[in-house]
Amino acid sequence: MKYFVTGGAGFIGSNYVRWLLANTDHQITVYDKLTYAGNLENLSDVLDDPRCTFVQGDICDREAVEANLPGHEIVVHFAAESHVDRSIVDPYAFVHTNVFGTNVLCDVANRSEIDRFVHISTDETYGSIDVGSFTETDRLTPRSPYSAAKAGSDLIALSYVTTYGMPVVVTRCSNNYGPYQYPEKLIPLFTTNLLDGLKVPLYGDGGNVRDWIHVEDHNRAVQVVLERGEVGEIYNIGAHNEITNREITHRLIELCGRDESFIEPVADRLGHDRRYSVDIERLTALGWSLTRDFETGLAETVEWYREHRDWWEPLKART
Repeated sequence: MKYFVTGGAGFIGSNYVRWLLANTDHQITVYDKLTYAGNLENLSDVLDDPRCTFVQGDICDREAVEANLPGHEIVVHFAAESHVDRSIVDPYAFVHTNVFGTNVLCDVANRSEIDRFVHISTDETYGSIDVGSFTETDRLTPRSPYSAAKAGSDLIALSYVTTYGMPVVVTRCSNNYGPYQYPEKLIPLFTTNLLDGLKVPLYGDGGNVRDWIHVEDHNRAVQVVLERGEVGEIYNIGAHNEITNREITHRLIELCGRDESFIEPVADRLGHDRRYSVDIERLTALGWSLTRDFETGLAETVEWYREHRDWWEPLKART
């Protein structure tokens, strides 16, 4: 089958493309604007594969999408502005890309009669939860421009099911970690800072809780939902690895051979959600299960950054 993967040069998308090429015989078109977080170096080891084609393009550019999407059976939509801090500074860019861009993609996909459209979203659309876990039917209460824009894109994608009968499924995943993550997110930022002997900025009291999943387990879940999920349904993806930001900071300090003096407390993020947690029973019912335990996965990730300075040093130098 022919896959059209938006945002396929980003962190999660590039790992998904690599996983598809290693585990299936599908043909893949990677469609990516190559913004600051989209990087062809993320795909350097697979771009010479004859099954993989790269197209530089913007999901907001209807003409470009119309020129490249038709003829594909599957659309997997990763492309999005995704960093909460950046959304606080420039909310317009997040609404434009995540909402408008998703509508362009859905409209062209619908007219192209695709077989399946997987819209990749986030657990942040639910907002914060003190106890328990969100299910797929819970109300959306996004609390940042980023999560609000993703919630809007979810609703647009799902509206194409009801209105046009388009075969859409939506996934909402917890925090990802792994190789090729742009060094502005917590794990790669803290890891690369610590490897360079720099301090790490810990928001507030460090008590914010996140559930961490290795990017490969996330992408396996995406494929399970694509192949077995029901049209019009939402599937939470998580790993039950809930830990505080302070705890993960201490683990990274230990793995990088530093001490607590490298922690630099900073003012808390505006509207910082306290805890995310999602129920994944609907996903596990499809036959998916976790393959990476957090301790092993985190150690492997730190080692990857230790061995790939040539990848992340140029990225940090330009920020």
